[in-house]
Amino acid sequence: MDYPGNLFVVAAPSGAGKSSLVKALLELDARVQLSVSHTTRSPRGQEKHGRDYFFVSESEFDQMVLADAFVEWANVHKRRYGTSKKAIEDRIAHGADVILEIDWQGALQIKRIFTNAVLVFILPPSWEELRSRLERRGEDAPDVIEMRLENAKMELAQAREFDFVIINELFERALFDLKAIVHAQRLKYTSQRRARADTFQALGI
Repeated sequence: MDYPGNLFVVAAPSGAGKSSLVKALLELDARVQLSVSHTTRSPRGQEKHGRDYFFVSESEFDQMVLADAFVEWANVHKRRYGTSKKAIEDRIAHGADVILEIDWQGALQIKRIFTNAVLVFILPPSWEELRSRLERRGEDAPDVIEMRLENAKMELAQAREFDFVIINELFERALFDLKAIVHAQRLKYTSQRRARADTFQALGI
């Protein structure tokens, strides 16, 4: 189905900076709305239920899976994450631009259901920098950091499946690149024709 709104999906290994980039984009572009995922993990730092994630129990998550409520869900670092299909459809059907920050497995599942979704992968500039970022954020024990780095080897290999790749070496540049992708998508013929139907009609096209 060709929805009036655009759907952007951002994925990256832990520590590459996708959450910071998406947060900065949301502050700059009021037309972009964040899709809040469900997760079975506990909140970190200042995260709040309903704002950053919907934090649910394993049994609640199981019930949603059985009810086919997720457009995608996956196991990531021994915790489950899922995206509500209805929440996405309701927003893009009303013309909103929605952005998701999820793992690569979920991104590819989203693409199979929402074929017009734009997939963006965030890369770190190097392994050394990725390790440094994971250590600096101070949220994980050393063994968890090692697990995340090991998982990142497989995750980075999936970048070829995405529409766009951003290397987050300099944050300001990476944010510019993400904004450019969003803006370019809005300027596509089909998007412009939906957004400015009156202009196209007046011009007879």
